[in-house]
Amino acid sequence: MDLTSYAEWAVHLVNDPDPPPHLRELRDALAEVFAAASEAEVAALLNALLARYPVRPRLSDHDGQRWHLHLAEDSAASAVMGLAAMVAELGADRLGRCQDPRCSRAFLDTSSNRSRRYCSARCASRANVAAYRARRRGGQ
Repeated sequence: MDLTSYAEWAVHLVNDPDPPPHLRELRDALAEVFAAASEAEVAALLNALLARYPVRPRLSDHDGQRWHLHLAEDSAASAVMGLAAMVAELGADRLGRCQDPRCSRAFLDTSSNRSRRYCSARCASRANVAAYRARRRGGQ
């Protein structure tokens, strides 16, 4: 089972400025995971969330699909499990915040060389243009 989509949902929730009221506390807790200073802190925070939002897998055949596994009926538990699985598989250093000073959105770095620094191509382009303009001003 690929848990990437669940982890991406966790990122989406962290970046949501106005989530549904029942998910605000989870959003804030997940934001703490992205702000954690060490891998041990990330693990401790995720372990606490896993205990709070337990996964209860179930088989489903909704929408005419073949039987497949859902982690939980609770989207919070799925988000926490997906993020924990990504950290376990790829490492906590794959959790990032956009390096554009005007942004700071969360992202998952799934690049092969662990080089992602921006949440989107838009932020990367904006930062590169700003750096280019700064170099041009400095060279004149």
